[in-house]
Amino acid sequence: MISRRQFIKYLSYSFIVTKLNPVLADNKKIIKYNIIAKKSKFSFYKNFYANLLLYNNVNPGPQLNANVGDVLKIEFTNNLDEPTSIHWHGIKNINKMDGVPYLTQDPIQPGETFSYEFPVNHSGTYWYHAHFESWQQVARGLYGPLIIKDKIDDNFDDDIVILADDWRLNKNYQIDKKSFGSLRDWSHAGRIGNWFTINGEKSPEYKISKNGLTRLRFINASNARVLKFRSSLNSNKIIAVDGIIVKPFKEETFTVGPGQRIDMLIDTVNISKVDYFEISNKNPLKAFSLKVKKANTKNREFTKINFSPNYNLPKLNKAKTINIHMQGGAMGNLTKAKIDGVEKDFRALAMEDKKLWAFNKEIGNYEKLLSSVKKNDVVILNVWNDTRWSHSMHLHGHHFFVNSKEFTNYNNYLLRDTYLIQPNEKSKLIFLADNPGKWLFHCHMLEHAASGMVNYIKVT
Repeated sequence: MISRRQFIKYLSYSFIVTKLNPVLADNKKIIKYNIIAKKSKFSFYKNFYANLLLYNNVNPGPQLNANVGDVLKIEFTNNLDEPTSIHWHGIKNINKMDGVPYLTQDPIQPGETFSYEFPVNHSGTYWYHAHFESWQQVARGLYGPLIIKDKIDDNFDDDIVILADDWRLNKNYQIDKKSFGSLRDWSHAGRIGNWFTINGEKSPEYKISKNGLTRLRFINASNARVLKFRSSLNSNKIIAVDGIIVKPFKEETFTVGPGQRIDMLIDTVNISKVDYFEISNKNPLKAFSLKVKKANTKNREFTKINFSPNYNLPKLNKAKTINIHMQGGAMGNLTKAKIDGVEKDFRALAMEDKKLWAFNKEIGNYEKLLSSVKKNDVVILNVWNDTRWSHSMHLHGHHFFVNSKEFTNYNNYLLRDTYLIQPNEKSKLIFLADNPGKWLFHCHMLEHAASGMVNYIKVT
């Protein structure tokens, strides 16, 4: 593994080719996909064609499907003009398959192919996205849905991914490249867009079955915008959070932070149409519509589905606590912090290094260790968001328990991989460190991670 500094030094003439021995298990079905990242044209509006970076020339990238217990094998080719990698967001992965450049793999160079191969041992709604300079590669379209199914999915007549994105376009409906790297964006909420899409479209309509059950899988692929939805229904029944089944509960509105997922269940008895709206701004946007048109081919009576969460909060009497004091950003209280062991004041960090956020008064990066723990330790991340901004905090390789404050009608522990922590909130993220490796912990407001809000936890 080369470091980031070595990579930059030798970029002009060094090409790293990585081979991976296949990871196979007896009686495992291998699901194979080929994915190519390349420059692509895409029309957001009429005859205007934007220059994007896409997987397999589609926006969003191709939906990857597997069943619990399968092995995913993805042959990935980088046909971009720049390095990249892919992270499998929410998957409890093998560390060397996690896709973090400099930490778990070398960046995949232009023209190279890399084989990602890993088992999928838990069902749910996940997604994959670029993890090299993700603040600009994700913003230009490098992401797609990853759906892992199990027996519970046999109950649904329709299963629809709702992948939402918030693009920043210029007047010619091109990606606004001039604003990449804006210090204002990086020090405030992140890169907030002006063009909202569902599965690459404006206000699409989907047909669903009469007298059936429809599962909607919401994914927020935005760089930074916190999305909020309501529908024309009296309430929205939530059945999964970040891919993990929950005891169903109802919400009038629901929030999906960057990187987060929410799954809804709709019973289409006595329903002809459902409209969903994105309401994070003063002026609600029509997100998408569902029209009840298709005949129900299953021809069955409804039975009560057993949504039984299969997890328990671990015992905390021997837990290891890691304190994380989050500071920085505009209107914050971070006056100075260390970067590479050198203490600088906030202005110098911003102007010289473009670093604006810190954990425990230290600027982070992909190669900065937060803490080491032993395998099977119970770990409490004692997180204090001492900033003026919300942060969508994501832990790689594990799921954590959090006494979520994100919902009105659910006030208990949820098992998540991404938690939207509010300004001045203090929360405990609790996880069993049962997956060895180096696992990133970072803000999924991608500009915040790029400017310092990122470290890794080592599990040995």
